[in-house]
Amino acid sequence: MRNIVLDTNSLIIAISAKNDCHKVWQSFLNGDYTLCISNEILEEYLEVMTRNINKYVAEAIIYTILTRENVKRLTPHYRFHLITSDQDDNKFVDCAITANAEYIVTEDHHFNELKNISFPSVAIINLKDFAKTL
Repeated sequence: MRNIVLDTNSLIIAISAKNDCHKVWQSFLNGDYTLCISNEILEEYLEVMTRNINKYVAEAIIYTILTRENVKRLTPHYRFHLITSDQDDNKFVDCAITANAEYIVTEDHHFNELKNISFPSVAIINLKDFAKTL
């Protein structure tokens, strides 16, 4: 099963049943891929969903993530600092490298910096293109 990292914006888009990319969330629930996360990523998921949706939905989504068998919890021990335009995004990069993830799924243009870095190689894909691969 392939490992992927979902950026927070991609997760929020994917959980909405009204969105064309809801297939990404459904595929996660069906166990079609492994979601790689770190504590930092979980904290951001919770914070952003609490702010943009509500606390109860945010906690339910986090609970769902934490109780799935197709989740790989990681603790990156090295910080690569590959994204300079938004340092906060590096938590996703560090997790992806540690997990040997196939992709970081994101709609955030800051991750485009990774296209110019040959080592360590981190592939990015937008949500619609990832949904097509499922």
